[in-house]
Amino acid sequence: MTGLPRAAWHRVRTDAFGAEPRGERLARIHRSPQFADGAFRNPVPTRRLVYERSPLEITRAQLAADRARRVPTAAVPLHRLLPVDLAEPPASGLRLTWLGHATVLAEIGGRRVLFDPVWGDRCSPFAWTGPKRLHPVPLPLSELDGVDVVVVSHDHYDHLDMGTVRALIGTGATFAVPLGVGAHLEYWGVPAERIVELDWWESAEVAGLTLTATPARHYCSRGPRTSPLFLWASWVVAGGGRTVFHSGDTGYFAGFAEIGRRLGPFDATMVQVGAYSDFWPEVHMTPEEGVRAHLDLGGEVLLPIHWCTFNLAPHPWEEPAERVVAAARAQGARLVVPRPGKPFEPVDPPALRRWWRAVAAPPGDGTPLLVPEGSAETTSGPAAPDAAGAAGASGAASTSGAAGGGGAGAAGGAAGSPGSRPRVTAEDDGVTV
Repeated sequence: MTGLPRAAWHRVRTDAFGAEPRGERLARIHRSPQFADGAFRNPVPTRRLVYERSPLEITRAQLAADRARRVPTAAVPLHRLLPVDLAEPPASGLRLTWLGHATVLAEIGGRRVLFDPVWGDRCSPFAWTGPKRLHPVPLPLSELDGVDVVVVSHDHYDHLDMGTVRALIGTGATFAVPLGVGAHLEYWGVPAERIVELDWWESAEVAGLTLTATPARHYCSRGPRTSPLFLWASWVVAGGGRTVFHSGDTGYFAGFAEIGRRLGPFDATMVQVGAYSDFWPEVHMTPEEGVRAHLDLGGEVLLPIHWCTFNLAPHPWEEPAERVVAAARAQGARLVVPRPGKPFEPVDPPALRRWWRAVAAPPGDGTPLLVPEGSAETTSGPAAPDAAGAAGASGAASTSGAAGGGGAGAAGGAAGSPGSRPRVTAEDDGVTV
């Protein structure tokens, strides 16, 4: 689409592409310390894509990858979140519920904050094409009551969904976004007085919480080219004596330590660990870099996000989870990897259960998953207190925890067959390890 004439491009545009900043919003963008030479800049020099000769290398690599391993083989085991699960406030003052990909509901300081909400079936401006959801959202949007703040990290479709935004207007929530992104929201019907736009290191008091936009290493775009007038951000939310960090999308950079010094420590960090590739190593972190960022931030408990829900990169579907577990153990980080929809309080993190192994496609040659040297688990290395392998009675493979039965990918591999996945335990979300 990059070669389309301007008139033809406008004919294929949909409302989902959003709107360009104008007026005082544009003037404020031009005044930003992050804006130079007509575009927002990253905190360190950053390449959006990395290839040797031609971007066609990326397409060839995508086609050559084992596509069967990039999706689950059956319905993803979910916790069907019910309003009763959230009826009582968290005893500790902080409860997190990962709903898939980068969407997290944080109950903090007596308020509900929804990070990067995406309920759409595809992360795309079109209903007929684009990465399709691999599992249902564990909670229908109609059952989500009492949202106080919606926080958006940047304008990519897997983080900012027009249909979800329009549905959330009726909640009365305030929308907190980086500079420029408010133009999209206003275009979709969010009242201007309910939009808070922040530059990096700016804070706002919203619903008794302190929201701070912090640096990230990424970019914005809802069309065929990078958008120069929209900022991206990570976020810090503090209230009721609790503080959390949400990374959005970002490459690794030394700025995490500064965020930790200025705004930490954090009771929990929600950090991107999936959708990485050698072709874009500077704008998405690997799982090992995600653990390193968590430790730089001074986080207490790490909730890995940005995996499981959409097929966005050539790596196997379950690889981010396997690698982040290995890296957390190697580096002594406390880790929680709940099924989508399962609430938890970071002060009392649940034991690790490798639920994803029940539906992960085994390698075609029967070999186990390989993780980078130095991040593999060892019995002698420091294990996180909440990362012990879960014991329990073994049973037949089951996906009864999945809401709506919306798994993706080919059916495959009965438990016990050669190269099959570990058997699911008879209760909860555990897998024998």
